[in-house]
Amino acid sequence: MPLPFSAPSFDLGGPAQPLVIARDLVKHFPLKGRIPGRRAGAVRAVDGVSFDVLKGETLGVVGESGCGKSTTARLLMQLIEQDSGELIFDALGVGSAQLPLKRYRSQVQMVFQDSYSSLNPRVTVEESIAFTARVHGVPAREAIERARQLLARVGLEPLRFGGRYPHELSGGQRQRVNIARALVLRPRLVILDEAVSALDKSVEAQVLNLLLDLKAEFDLTYVFISHDLNVIRYLCDRVMVMYLGKVAEIGDTESIYAAPAHPYTRALLASMPSMDPDRRTLAPPLAGDPPNPIDPPPGCSFHPRCSQAEAVCGQRAPVLSDKMAGHPVACLMADPAGGHSRPLVRQAVALSAAPC
Repeated sequence: MPLPFSAPSFDLGGPAQPLVIARDLVKHFPLKGRIPGRRAGAVRAVDGVSFDVLKGETLGVVGESGCGKSTTARLLMQLIEQDSGELIFDALGVGSAQLPLKRYRSQVQMVFQDSYSSLNPRVTVEESIAFTARVHGVPAREAIERARQLLARVGLEPLRFGGRYPHELSGGQRQRVNIARALVLRPRLVILDEAVSALDKSVEAQVLNLLLDLKAEFDLTYVFISHDLNVIRYLCDRVMVMYLGKVAEIGDTESIYAAPAHPYTRALLASMPSMDPDRRTLAPPLAGDPPNPIDPPPGCSFHPRCSQAEAVCGQRAPVLSDKMAGHPVACLMADPAGGHSRPLVRQAVALSAAPC
């Protein structure tokens, strides 16, 4: 049953218009040199990322640590500003006169990984949820009422938990509070950055099912970041694979899990632990560490670790192309004019673990 403070849904672009369009987002973090005032290079956290988030879907973002997932999430939330690139929300440019940041942030909210540091330890959970609404002009009494309704909706009795402080709650309860706080303004997009990775598996399953229920009830769109490939498969409609600040592959979840196109995606899926003793992983699917993001390799950034790399891979950077795989893949083998001697062949991966 919808909550009584449900706001009208504004759909300026229509159902065919993606909710979010990100084009060529770049975010480099400069490093200080030994001489004051001089730079010693920059960390290329996000280096030309482009993708769409469709209305009503859950887009999963996966990749190794340091690939730029969290920085991309913060760019989407506009907690940090991109060096270049364009961000469009429902046909309006983010930060423009038509969509100033305060109005944008009322429609986009974020749930962080660390449920404790996300909350003010000196404020009760009820007041913490209500504060978000008050900042955006909701009267104090109505904000408290919204907070109590949402606490009940995420499974926390308001009279029992509303007056508690964050340290008096378990990790799962704190994350439920963070989810309630993210929904207090009735946003259209919720970004979840490793929101369940710190929880026990039983609690994680409860929170995942809660997220699915809230998505249907509040007509939400999710961007879900996780290292757990089983969770991504269970929750997400599409998957975006990132490597060293770039998009390696993006497409339908079941299609990518059944037959991934990019060599890096195949390595990620092959790394999933097996419960079957007859299908143990005897050799690592991927060797070596990701290259230094301060000085990435020329050409394809994955070629130093790719078993199918050729000389052209170190000379030419691939672009996202859907000509051969049916969905965008950044690999020279997926580009007929890429110069690679072998065309792309999508390889089925025997998943070693079933979805949740």
